[in-house]
Amino acid sequence: MGEAPDREEGTVTRTAEYVGSFPVDDRCLDEQIEQLHTQLKCLRTCKSKRLVSLKFSIKGVKMYDEDETTLLMAHALRRVSLSTARPIDSQFAFVSHNPGSTDTQLYCHVFRARHARAAQFLNLLLCRCFQLSYLEKHPEEAQEESAGSAPRRNPSLLNHGFPLSVSALVSFRRAPFRGWLPGSKKNGKSSDDQQSSHDEVFPSSSPSLTRKKAIHTKVLHSGAYRSFTFTPLKQRVVQERLKSSPAKEPEVRQRRSRAPSLAETEEALAQAVWCWTGIAADSSYSLLADDVLGAYLVCPHPKKPKCGSLIIRFPSGLITHLIENTRKGKFLLEKCKPEFNSLAELIEHYTETLDELPCLLSCARVNHCYEWEEDASKPRQAVKTLDSLKTRKRSTHLRT
Repeated sequence: MGEAPDREEGTVTRTAEYVGSFPVDDRCLDEQIEQLHTQLKCLRTCKSKRLVSLKFSIKGVKMYDEDETTLLMAHALRRVSLSTARPIDSQFAFVSHNPGSTDTQLYCHVFRARHARAAQFLNLLLCRCFQLSYLEKHPEEAQEESAGSAPRRNPSLLNHGFPLSVSALVSFRRAPFRGWLPGSKKNGKSSDDQQSSHDEVFPSSSPSLTRKKAIHTKVLHSGAYRSFTFTPLKQRVVQERLKSSPAKEPEVRQRRSRAPSLAETEEALAQAVWCWTGIAADSSYSLLADDVLGAYLVCPHPKKPKCGSLIIRFPSGLITHLIENTRKGKFLLEKCKPEFNSLAELIEHYTETLDELPCLLSCARVNHCYEWEEDASKPRQAVKTLDSLKTRKRSTHLRT
């Protein structure tokens, strides 16, 4: 799979071979997915292919010729209903409503990548576009950003009624002695000796006695505290101003999370799609319940936050499977025997092998922002969303 330079910001370009397109029957979602994979199996030996460039963005998908000079096909993202892949045959496909068409006919556009991982990457790109588009249209369902802890203030003696001269004296007393104070001489003593001499210069006693001893030893000049010493009247005025003026609380700096990006590495992109990155947990569960059979979400376990969980949409609803970490550092799905070196290997295995699961994990994902207009002459009048195109029951409770 080749890589072409990106000319538009927020756009990722990849090359693949265009196999062809075929109409898709208007069925319920699960039956439609089954029909798609049956047709994709029939097209795996098709030889009519053309090398094209695919541009992905949250606005849609565009297909250009190999030189990126001629636009061959363009689909707004809201007209793309779902994306899927068959890595075993290096196939990637998406279903869309033809732009400007007045009928309700859907078409599946099939592409072949150079290898299985390339086909999966194309699918992940479009799936991530779906998620980012949903976040853009529903910012209220975005995951909350964690705020950083406010910087702590060191307790000031001024807040406890101590005079400014005492505050200054304590500040000097706590300062490490490194020979930079006025009247001091540099010597070759070690840090331990310097610390002991520091304790001798500033013993634990009253502020006035400490000041007199410091002046007597000529470590500090007699005017060292002059700038901090106020007359009682001025000092009282300053303290009254400090008490009357409300202290400004330090601003809480929020950690600016990196804006979700489409141009990710393969590993980061897969992780973002699996974890529905950026979307709040409750919204992720609700969207997952309306996705294809075998769709999944990787997230912290609801009862064991330190452990991960794989939430899968089965015919019976959403089922949560604990992802256990063995002593050898491997990953193990709850009540399943196979162990894996990484989470990617675990997911890849269960997309091809059932084992103890009721159905395979699905590569397909639904575009929850998909819509189509019944009549092009009445824009935005009769808009049908994905909810009206498939029969489903919304399940928000998880079974463990």
